[in-house]
Amino acid sequence: MSNHIIASLDIGSSLIKVLVVAPRSEGAGFEVLSKISKPSFGVRRGAIINTEKVSEIISQGLEQAEKESGRQIKEVYVNINGAHIFSTTSHGTIAVSRADQKISQDDIERVIQAAQTFSLPPNREILEVFEKEFIVDGEKGIKQALGMEGVRLEAEILVLGCFSPYLKNLEKSVLEAGVNIADIEVSPLASSSAVLTPREKELGVLVLEIGAGTTGFCVFNEGNLVYLGIIPIGSSHITNDIAIGLKTDVDTAERIKLQFGSCDLKGSKKLKIKEQNSQESLELSQKALGSIIDARISEIFEQIKKELKKIDLPKLPAGIVLCGGGAKLPKIKEWAKKDFKLPCRLGKPKGFFPEQDDPQWACVFGLALKSEELIKTDTSLIPKIFEKAKGILGHFIP
Repeated sequence: MSNHIIASLDIGSSLIKVLVVAPRSEGAGFEVLSKISKPSFGVRRGAIINTEKVSEIISQGLEQAEKESGRQIKEVYVNINGAHIFSTTSHGTIAVSRADQKISQDDIERVIQAAQTFSLPPNREILEVFEKEFIVDGEKGIKQALGMEGVRLEAEILVLGCFSPYLKNLEKSVLEAGVNIADIEVSPLASSSAVLTPREKELGVLVLEIGAGTTGFCVFNEGNLVYLGIIPIGSSHITNDIAIGLKTDVDTAERIKLQFGSCDLKGSKKLKIKEQNSQESLELSQKALGSIIDARISEIFEQIKKELKKIDLPKLPAGIVLCGGGAKLPKIKEWAKKDFKLPCRLGKPKGFFPEQDDPQWACVFGLALKSEELIKTDTSLIPKIFEKAKGILGHFIP
């Protein structure tokens, strides 16, 4: 086992998770040294609203992870989530600078910078930029323009951005827990790193991450990220619906969801469960419970389809990959397959030992994999990482 460790942190609406892994000494992949989850407080619909409380929980999780792994955690790769996350496309154009008209790395960096030169609403900032395609003298669909000959170079990019105060809350919560931030990744994008194969990204695929307070999604086609969005509805809304519909407390509603919940409850069978802090039992029918769950799942899927209509959606032969805690709801895979008219599977983190099969942990495992990508990538990424680190620290420098 390597002495080098990678720690990642998933700050969710219901759970805050800490993962510590190390590259395997023999063979590819990572050995899991510690997996910690703590109930989350101070996070609403993916966004941090109480930095003190979140920082306290992070500290507890990190301390427990250090004891379990026997390693000191100095920095973490962390997610950012919430409906404030947005994606937009942008276009840049430059003239090729070299006399021999060969496109240089400097030309590529200039055209990407030109594409990023657009106005943002107040309190919004760019998180990450993805190259979609280059256009050389009007010829579209070029993935690698370096070394080609041309006079005019254009770039289409996808920009991910966020609400600045929520980003500052995230950074403050983590830094005050006593660790540095190595990198920040949007939740559904991090999950995609753990559950997708390169072939699925090339063919076209939709990742659907159903969390407690939000549902995030991202679309890949021809190897590129083409769209990402997050809606403020998640599996905790099913719990709330059950509590209201059955006139019971939230803890009992959560137990009902976990014990009896499914996306295919149609029978007339009566179900019984003891209410929290009570000697009385609550009686309910499968049909009543099923109608509550179906209504909310239908709403989530309809919202996703509405978002996808905003783009010229490519064909998705690889279908849908479900992850997040909501993906564990029985029969949801079959429901998604029928509703979207696409193949569907559950997303399980790949490349870890022991093997992982819980889609709820996709994000934190994906963060660990993204970190390894940064470590292994060539030195051209170093300036980008340095700039990102400066941006994070800049919020705290007077």
